[in-house]
Amino acid sequence: MPHDSAATPDPAAGGITAPRPSPLKRWLPLVAIGAVTALVFGMGWHRELTFENLALQRGQLDGFVKSNLALALLAFMAVYVAVVALSLPGAGVLTITGGLLFGVWVGAPATIVAATIGAVIIFLIAKSSLGAALAERAGPWLDRFRDGFQKEGIAYMLFLRLVPFPFFIINIAPALLGVPLKTFVLGTFLGIIPGTFAISYLGDTLDRIVVDAKVAYDACVATKGAGA
Repeated sequence: MPHDSAATPDPAAGGITAPRPSPLKRWLPLVAIGAVTALVFGMGWHRELTFENLALQRGQLDGFVKSNLALALLAFMAVYVAVVALSLPGAGVLTITGGLLFGVWVGAPATIVAATIGAVIIFLIAKSSLGAALAERAGPWLDRFRDGFQKEGIAYMLFLRLVPFPFFIINIAPALLGVPLKTFVLGTFLGIIPGTFAISYLGDTLDRIVVDAKVAYDACVATKGAGA
């Protein structure tokens, strides 16, 4: 009886699995995101995410947010998704910026959603491009970590998100350990809530401090001018 030579038998399933994706389909997303990352670093765009630039452009950003709140929020989230998906530096600056421009109760939720989306993108790319290849070469030591994630996946993900591990590593490692997408999304979303709110609140507080200082400064200048 003829059959598809690209399919592989699966004794446990008692049938034939779906054909394995071609190497081009597996590696193209990774190559694409690597090329975009190289372009960003090559053009120096990642250097724009600094507190200095934030201070210099504060007035323009405030004006844009006040006149186009929805568009500004979507633009902020899009930039945040790109920064996380490309594993660029500057996520901390963006989190503070979200609190500064939108306030903690808008900036923090927007940051959490955007960071989760960006993390899922790189997780899926790593899972499809690197997961099977590295898992086959990793040996028995990787199985111990995989078993832990399978038994206590949410607990593992929450722990990794709550401790100060590099964010991009925690986006990739679970993909190589076979963590289910649902576990990764839930663990990421819940795990980054405390830190995101804390940093966003810092940005919101800094904004109020800057505004209060400016009001006090203007009042002082006005008083001196009246006395003169």
